[in-house]
Amino acid sequence: MAAITAKMVAELRAKTGAGMMDCKKALNETDGNMEEAIDYLRKKGLSAAAKKAGRVAAEGMIVAAGEGNVGVLAEINAETDFVAKNENFQSFAKGVGEAIVQAAPADVEALKAVVFPGSDRTVGEELTHQIATIGENMNIRRFVRFEVEKGVVASYIHAGGKIGVLIELAGDGDREAMQDLARQLAMHVAAANPQYLTREDVPAEIVDREKDIMRTKALESGKPENIVEKIIVGQLNKFFGEVCLLEQQFVIDTDRKVGKVVEQLGKELGCEIRLTRYARYQLGEGIEKKEDDFAAEVAQLTK
Repeated sequence: MAAITAKMVAELRAKTGAGMMDCKKALNETDGNMEEAIDYLRKKGLSAAAKKAGRVAAEGMIVAAGEGNVGVLAEINAETDFVAKNENFQSFAKGVGEAIVQAAPADVEALKAVVFPGSDRTVGEELTHQIATIGENMNIRRFVRFEVEKGVVASYIHAGGKIGVLIELAGDGDREAMQDLARQLAMHVAAANPQYLTREDVPAEIVDREKDIMRTKALESGKPENIVEKIIVGQLNKFFGEVCLLEQQFVIDTDRKVGKVVEQLGKELGCEIRLTRYARYQLGEGIEKKEDDFAAEVAQLTK
């Protein structure tokens, strides 16, 4: 029996995209023969997929699809950043985005029943196939789809799929000009990370909590009670300017707020333009990740 080294496991993983445990087992089963180990992994087929389902998938990528008046953001997860760079994984993620554009499914479960583009499999079946082929747990976590009758939808993907943004502008103006602004607004959202579209969207309990904190701080600093309310008004405006998209300073032109930028385009085009909704996805947000040392894990597997 040939000695299976960490270098051999890493090499097989690089060639196949399979999980480390599967690579080690394949090398053991084939007495360290790299080509036979590759064939072994290929022959495992769909039976490998179920074994991956319990593992945390918090890496992956955000993809965007669609153009014109339809746009989609979707988050597709894998276990490692290594697999997120795999061409098969990226192709699958893009196909999921296209399927959502075409079929407009209601949710992830409905999406899994949709036919995967260019295939005779459903999206769910293709996901299972990819899990078996790539060798890691994968997951279609979430998606959002915007469609506007009169207006445009634009997307922006940042840092190779770590952040994705979708912007919808409603209006009957020049589409090219609206599309250009929508793309700029999408970049703004990626950078500024607003929590709400307008101040009216901020839940009352959050506003009340902020006001209570502001009031306490003002009184404890010695401010007279008769001016505390005025101080709170000013600080609330600042708070809304930080968390509400339409009230944020536009990152491309910090002398103007986002709402004013949209309003100005409408004036230039001779029609009303409205920023009606947006979505911002950050890869893995809210998923509890396990921090692993890749080199140490490979070394542990070869002991």
